[in-house]
Amino acid sequence: MVEYEYLTLSFGRGTDRADIRRRLTEHAEYGRWELERTRIYVGGRTRTRLRRRIIRPRPTRGASA
Repeated sequence: MVEYEYLTLSFGRGTDRADIRRRLTEHAEYGRWELERTRIYVGGRTRTRLRRRIIRPRPTRGASA
């Protein structure tokens, strides 16, 4: 089963779309986050939810502890 961790970013109504796009791009490129959901509320606030897969290393066969 795939497990994800989540990150929520909130932007005020005065935040420019270009600034929002730049921050989301940085998270995607450097943190391997992907966009899950974006909501724009009546007051103009934008809330974005990002997710990324949790990678857990598997123990190797024959490895002694």
